Amino acid sequence: MTFNVALSGLRASATELEVTGNNIANASTVGFKLSRAEFGDVYANSFFGGGATSTGDGVSVQNIRQLFSQGNVSFTDNSLDLAITGNGMFVLSDQGEAKYSRAGQFGVDKDGFMVNNTGMRVQGFQADSTGTVSGVLGDLVVEASDLPPARTTNVEAVLNLDSSEETLTQSGSTVDSDGVSIGVVQAGTGNGYLTQTVDVTFADGSTSQVVTAAGSSAGAIASQFSVLDGIDASASTTASILAGSFSNASGTMNITLNGINFQPSGTTVTQQLADLGTKINASSLVGVTAVIVPATGDLRIIQDQGADLVFGFAGGAADAFDVEGSDVVPVSLTLNAGQTQAAVGGAINIVMDDGVSLANASATTPIIAGFTGAPFINNQFLPSDPGTYNHATSTTIYDSLGNSHVLTKYFVKQQTSASQPNTWQMHVLIDNQDVGDPLIGTAPSRATYNLVFNPDGTTNTALTDKVLISNWDPIDDAGNPNGAYRPQNVVDGGVLPIDPANPNSNFEIDVTSLTQYGSPFAVNDLSQNGFTTGRLVGLDVDPSGVILSRFSNGESLVLGQVALANFNDVEGLSPDGSSTWVQTFASGDPIVGAPGTASLGVLTSSAVEQSNVDLSNELVNLIVAQRNYQANSKTIETADTIQQTILNI
Repeated sequence: MTFNVALSGLRASATELEVTGNNIANASTVGFKLSRAEFGDVYANSFFGGGATSTGDGVSVQNIRQLFSQGNVSFTDNSLDLAITGNGMFVLSDQGEAKYSRAGQFGVDKDGFMVNNTGMRVQGFQADSTGTVSGVLGDLVVEASDLPPARTTNVEAVLNLDSSEETLTQSGSTVDSDGVSIGVVQAGTGNGYLTQTVDVTFADGSTSQVVTAAGSSAGAIASQFSVLDGIDASASTTASILAGSFSNASGTMNITLNGINFQPSGTTVTQQLADLGTKINASSLVGVTAVIVPATGDLRIIQDQGADLVFGFAGGAADAFDVEGSDVVPVSLTLNAGQTQAAVGGAINIVMDDGVSLANASATTPIIAGFTGAPFINNQFLPSDPGTYNHATSTTIYDSLGNSHVLTKYFVKQQTSASQPNTWQMHVLIDNQDVGDPLIGTAPSRATYNLVFNPDGTTNTALTDKVLISNWDPIDDAGNPNGAYRPQNVVDGGVLPIDPANPNSNFEIDVTSLTQYGSPFAVNDLSQNGFTTGRLVGLDVDPSGVILSRFSNGESLVLGQVALANFNDVEGLSPDGSSTWVQTFASGDPIVGAPGTASLGVLTSSAVEQSNVDLSNELVNLIVAQRNYQANSKTIETADTIQQTILNI
């Protein structure tokens, strides 16, 4: 009996040595889980109970238990190496057979499948062409081909436009004094202007009235309008001394202009008028200029502030000259006719801001006859002139072939009015070319959009234009279409939202995030969704197991998501070699999910989980197992000695 007890101890110690030796041998095996031998004593018992003095029948190995405690994480240079922190196991397919492992040493085989170091395929949730991960479990494939280009279909601008910026473009209308009395030469010293009442309506709806006094100079009338908000008026006076009527037969002619005397000299009319002009230009008359008209030889005299030009005459009986204003009926100054004075009044130009208008409140129109203003735009936007826009910003967009193009947006602050406050215009050019839909024919128009802001500086989405670029024709360096998708104009069906499946070059600029605060112009974000072709340059796996492929064009694409499996009794799994386990009845069915969900752990990329073997403990266990073995051997030796003694009796 003693021999059997000792032999059971030898067998148990040998098993413990095997288990300990296996642990030591796999101390550096990635994903290995150590085992321990679990023993139980053996007693001889009958069906009806054991003896009162049973000494026992030795020991038996009851279980070889694997301990699935967490191993240390060691970092590597392979981005596809994965370490699990927490519960769960990688799901592998060994030619269709499901196996499970904590060893995350993965790579890519020649067919693009993600595999472990023995060629088993890693299982995960597959993604579609847009990178959306499905719930379908299957082989994970790492696509190594080039990423095809994608055309730009949306540009998002997050900008701040400075509310304190000046308005560079000015628009409005002009009205000229076209009444029956304007610029007509009058005999005597008065300009002949009669009184007129003009009603002025401003942009905010308020009104005022201008009453011109009879005989007022054009300059004085212009001043009456200029003092009003939103109006700027100017005046000038033009008169001519006609060469065909000029006669200084006496040689003593004296001409008076606004109270200053001039005596022309010379032997011919041309010389005398030229001399008169020189003397007028050198005189003390303010704002008066005299020039000879080459075609006629007439002496034209201009007063640039709108004062009346009053002419006087003295000389011989045969001396004379004609004075002409804006009409074609001159007044002759001559002693024979007794007419020695003539006067010419000036013309007025009235410039009004948008929203300002004039109306005649008189029965007659001596000063102004036509009150319909002629519209004008000053400092109109010109891309080549930075002085015509407040700000500009550019970004790169892509056509369907992956060619890059430069999209430039110009921002121009508009004049503030009661009907349209806080308004800017955005002009869009691509590769310095206009991209607005044709207005007439096929030539592109200027793509211009109104941006309206609320009093708090946010975008007024109800009044702001939707920005659809529907006439962008991708061109090459020579200015010819490069073969990419061409535009679809609005009249041909181009609409928002953009349909990526519709083959055209149209795209939207999202301006709903623009602001107009009292701070400097700032580009907070300017993004677009197109890109050129790219080659695979790297792979990344995030803690949730999502595999991202990185391309040379800066884009990334989700290829899939690594799956993990857990079991109700992980110790019930059966080891299958190569650091893998297979499901058994004791383990239960696998619970498969994404890392970080439910009871599953998370992943660390470029790392592996080392074995959980503690060499110090295992060496101590080895010594203990050795001593146990030696002690059981000693039991056999002692029993043999006793047996020899008995046989020798």
